[in-house]
Amino acid sequence: MNNNKVSLASLPTPIYRADFLSDYTNSSLYIKRDDYTGTEISGNKIRKLEYVFREVLDGGYDTVITTGGIQSNHCRATAAAAVSLGLKSVLLLKKNDDISKFNGNYLLDKLFGAEIYYCTEKEYSESRNEIMREIAASLKSEKGLKSYIIPEGASFGPGSLGYFEAMEEIINQEKEMGVEFDVIAVPTGSGGTYSGLYLANKYYNLKKKILGFAVCDSSHHFVDHIDKINHETLGFIEKSIDLRKDDIHIIDKYKGVGYAISTKEELEFIRFVSSGQGLVLDPVYTGKAMFGLCNEIKAGNIIAGNVLFIHTGGIFGLFPKFDQFDF
Repeated sequence: MNNNKVSLASLPTPIYRADFLSDYTNSSLYIKRDDYTGTEISGNKIRKLEYVFREVLDGGYDTVITTGGIQSNHCRATAAAAVSLGLKSVLLLKKNDDISKFNGNYLLDKLFGAEIYYCTEKEYSESRNEIMREIAASLKSEKGLKSYIIPEGASFGPGSLGYFEAMEEIINQEKEMGVEFDVIAVPTGSGGTYSGLYLANKYYNLKKKILGFAVCDSSHHFVDHIDKINHETLGFIEKSIDLRKDDIHIIDKYKGVGYAISTKEELEFIRFVSSGQGLVLDPVYTGKAMFGLCNEIKAGNIIAGNVLFIHTGGIFGLFPKFDQFDF
């Protein structure tokens, strides 16, 4: 595999057995702390961005443009990484009722000096990529800036390499720990993290089950989108891989009432895990995914020796939810 990247993350991230959650689910559940990849650039997105920013620097770009929700972890990580490398960041954020409240990731975007544009939910759904291209053209004509457009979540060929490498890291940690993981579970919001794990699983013939918990959209949507990313990423991998949609496993019944919208049950579960395991989950990704994983194990739908959950970060997105908790 092409390992040409910029070093941005604190790696490797640790893995430990979650005793409280293991007892709760009557299983052997481990956590990989990819929320430990950094502080300003914490979470899973930075693994992807290490490969993306290599392309940005090698291509002579001075500006990066990307998109996400108001509390996007990806946008915050992109803005932080860009300024650390001397680059300008431009964010296209999906508007909501909290647009006037500078907190969480949105506050950090401002602190990192990102130039922010806004779009409606309809525009985001239907034409976000076109809008980013229009912004890039405008920056070129008005300021002479050369912009690199990063898709939502950095979930495309170069970004997927970050979690191909993460699987290699997991393989080494299994050897060090004397543990083999049968199932690897991960939140799925744009598909790139899942894609990298899936491809490395195939590449090394590991025969693990990679299980994604959708935090929005349907399982059918993600299977098609991940398959597309998989094919894009093959150009960076020096080996033929048999790609099958049937091998992409996405559970969509725990996405709740909408992306970044929390139910009381989900928030109570986050508090339950925090007070019992000392592990803070976020309301957008890991809270929904861990809630789903625990329920699926308890229901007997996941039967495995050892299960690894990848904590993809997102703690900053928890703070805007403070008034939704019952304390």
